[in-house]
Amino acid sequence: MGWRLEHSYATLPQPLFSRVKPTPVQKPQAVLFNQRLAQVLGLSATKDTMEELASMLGGNTLPPGAEPIAQAYMGHQFGYPNMLGDGRAILLGEQLIPNGLRFDIQLKGSGITRYSRRGDGRATLYSMLREYIISEAMHHLGIPTTRSLAVVATGEPVYREAEHEGAVLTRVAASHIRVGTFEYASAHLPKAEFEAFLQYVIARHYPQLTESSDPVIDLLKALMERQADLIAEWMRVGFIHGVMNTDNMSVAGETIDYGPCAFMNNYHPGTVFSSIDTGGRYAFGNQPAIAHWNLAVFATTLLPLLNDDNEKAIDQAREVIYRFESLFAEKWTATLRRKLGMLNELPIDKALADELLQWMQQNQADYTNTFVDLTSNTFTQNPAYQDDAFKHWHARWQQRLLHNEQPEGEAYRIMRAANPVFIPRNHLVEEALEAATLGKDMSLVYKLLQVLETPYSLNANYEAYRQPPAAGDVGYRTFCGT
Repeated sequence: MGWRLEHSYATLPQPLFSRVKPTPVQKPQAVLFNQRLAQVLGLSATKDTMEELASMLGGNTLPPGAEPIAQAYMGHQFGYPNMLGDGRAILLGEQLIPNGLRFDIQLKGSGITRYSRRGDGRATLYSMLREYIISEAMHHLGIPTTRSLAVVATGEPVYREAEHEGAVLTRVAASHIRVGTFEYASAHLPKAEFEAFLQYVIARHYPQLTESSDPVIDLLKALMERQADLIAEWMRVGFIHGVMNTDNMSVAGETIDYGPCAFMNNYHPGTVFSSIDTGGRYAFGNQPAIAHWNLAVFATTLLPLLNDDNEKAIDQAREVIYRFESLFAEKWTATLRRKLGMLNELPIDKALADELLQWMQQNQADYTNTFVDLTSNTFTQNPAYQDDAFKHWHARWQQRLLHNEQPEGEAYRIMRAANPVFIPRNHLVEEALEAATLGKDMSLVYKLLQVLETPYSLNANYEAYRQPPAAGDVGYRTFCGT
């Protein structure tokens, strides 16, 4: 099948992981398999080998060369530190692909580990299908993300608020090293071993820094840059992660851990869907500030390596971290310029974009469709655009586009690349998941995945997938699935 598993993470100090084998399941059956991703990974699967593959990715057998481990980490959850770790996930190894890149192959829902904290180590079919759909949608939107190789039904029940069908997700990531991993390493490793761990992360994810004269500060700056880019990309498409704890921030700069995430329909910066985020800590508009907070936690872990004098170390870290707010503001303004086809920089750009967002909020306008309508100049069919405030804004925006230094067509080309037509609409995701789990009908999941493969292309055959729910998102809630 093409397995080429290596285990560089397992060469790190033992406190960072524990060795464990997946717990076998009754009846592993592949429900979804990502053939395109498999090809990227150098794996192959046919109808004849699918049963064998389901056994491996369900946890009953191991792929050749697998040396499974569970990773230890801590995390600030809603601002409070906790000892965590892979409580229901097991890393099989790192698949080495022909171009030399390596990807973690992890089974999620594969049984109890030493970090399970009295949990059952299992996952529901519903939540694993959901992660598959959303993570693959994010990939096709062009946003850095972990990906999903397969969902394997286990043939066993999983008990949450009710009885559910169990499943195991095969997750693929640049790595599963988190800010929370640094929290754990700084607390449990001697300084020399912690420094070796940091050098491992640099070599794996930031090789351009291997010759740096100041690798600690440069790693902090590089991660801050990636996180600012990532959050701006989330907000570009209306994505709300829902649980931005430090254990859910990847040091590789990927979106990780699709629990109570969702996509915003009507624009409002205070939009929250997560059932556990009762205070709105992780609301759509709060995501930049939370990334800043998480990065400050990351910087705190680095203090012993920055300077033996703690006060000087704090000053060095603070000097970098304080730049995040302005860094993100620049990236978000640049993102809004792309969404509005403003190809050069003018002082009025931020105010013009903010005025549109304010209009959208006041009129409960759909975030995705408003930008698509601007891109395609389709206003006549929607009475909302006859509003005097919008007409005034639209006239000013058209005048602004005249100041671009490139032909008019280039502005709309940039807008088409920045504004998705199709996102995983919450009601459509739920409809597909209910059909799959309650009705044993995967056809809606397959169709939704097909639509989300080409999110930037207008397609009249998919018009129903553009529409928000008739009643809006009133009462819609998402859950962690643990």
